[in-house]
Amino acid sequence: MQDRLLLVDDDTNLLKLLSIRLEAEGFAVETVESAELALQCLRNTPADLVITDLRMEGASGLELFEQIRHFYPGLPVIIMSAQGTIPEAVTATQKGVFEFLTKPVDKTLLLTTIRAALQQSGGVQKEIFEDWREHIVTRSPAMAHILNQVKQIATSDVSVLITGDSGTGKELLARAVHEADEQREGPLVAVNCGALPEQLLESELFGHTKGAFTGAINEHIGLFRAAAGGTLFLDEIGDIPLPLQVKLLRALQERRIRPIGSTESLPVDVRIISATNRDLEHDMRDGLFREDLFYRLNVVNFHLPSLAERVEDIPPLANHFLRSTGAHKSGNVTSFAPTAMEVMISAPWPGNVRQLENVVQRTAALSTTPVIPEALVREALTVEDHYLPSLSQAREQFEHDYLVKVLRLTEGSVANAALLAQRNRTDFYKLLKRHNINPEPFKNNP
Repeated sequence: MQDRLLLVDDDTNLLKLLSIRLEAEGFAVETVESAELALQCLRNTPADLVITDLRMEGASGLELFEQIRHFYPGLPVIIMSAQGTIPEAVTATQKGVFEFLTKPVDKTLLLTTIRAALQQSGGVQKEIFEDWREHIVTRSPAMAHILNQVKQIATSDVSVLITGDSGTGKELLARAVHEADEQREGPLVAVNCGALPEQLLESELFGHTKGAFTGAINEHIGLFRAAAGGTLFLDEIGDIPLPLQVKLLRALQERRIRPIGSTESLPVDVRIISATNRDLEHDMRDGLFREDLFYRLNVVNFHLPSLAERVEDIPPLANHFLRSTGAHKSGNVTSFAPTAMEVMISAPWPGNVRQLENVVQRTAALSTTPVIPEALVREALTVEDHYLPSLSQAREQFEHDYLVKVLRLTEGSVANAALLAQRNRTDFYKLLKRHNINPEPFKNNP
């Protein structure tokens, strides 16, 4: 798809000359002679980049930029001027204009600037995706290939295994697979297999009968039945204990489950999508993961590339995350400085998309100027690179999540939750108080 450029200048001869040159370079070019016509054109035909003269009849190029920044955040603007001064150039770039060029503009410099602006903006105005993939922001050919395959297999009921490093967007892709299947009317239900002890995970998946074990005061239908007619997403599937792997394999083979404490098997109609950042083939060789379960889950495999392998996605993702911040919505922050974006493009991103989102949120919150500067991005990246939660912090997070799960299973009964957690009631109350957890909201909410 061609990149669309909008040229704005009251010099018709220059417009014609630039249009010919840029069309010869493969761009789709639209020309208008005023800022007012430019805004009208943008309302009717989205563009990927605006190139405007500074001084024109009516509104100036800077005034046009202010309107674009308000109505089309993320759309890059290049300003040209024959009478440009250094203060004007500084003002323009401080406000978020991508580049300020002096006429007559060198052809090579103009092309280089255009391509840099398009690369850093990510073409946010160009692509409008189908509903099922609208939450996945990408310009990467590798990701486009995966999404095309998702569309191909969406209406089948084959199991899907999504692999990739932590933070690459495995749950987002699982949601895309689910939403691309318009024939399925049931919900997408997710569970993190690594966050629960074996007994709790088995109960979460298959359900249990009333009185099946200490603390089971009511029947629990389980996630297989909760996802009926839809999709069950098993995140961190590589962390599931071996004994439970056997029961999961049987459920997938027979399409039936047996709740804990029941003698009856129940039919289930769900699509299984699983995800892991582990090397399951290596785990199979070490006896940590069943080979038969692996092949049952891995009918279709989607391996998500790391963010460092899809650098073309960094600008659109950064702009997407920026637009969702409170600082952007309130108008305090509008964009990243070009040099700040260059730093992000060249960063290694060991935490992938999740780390990028954290950096954007941090810099947006701390920026004292509308355009986020390079220094703030470098500082945020340094903090991210050196951040590792302490063992006590990690333990606190796990303990909090465990208490929530136990209360959910026992419908807020502290006595039964304490029995299930193998703690006396007094100690259990102390744990709840320390984590500021109120059991009341869990009552009557299986």
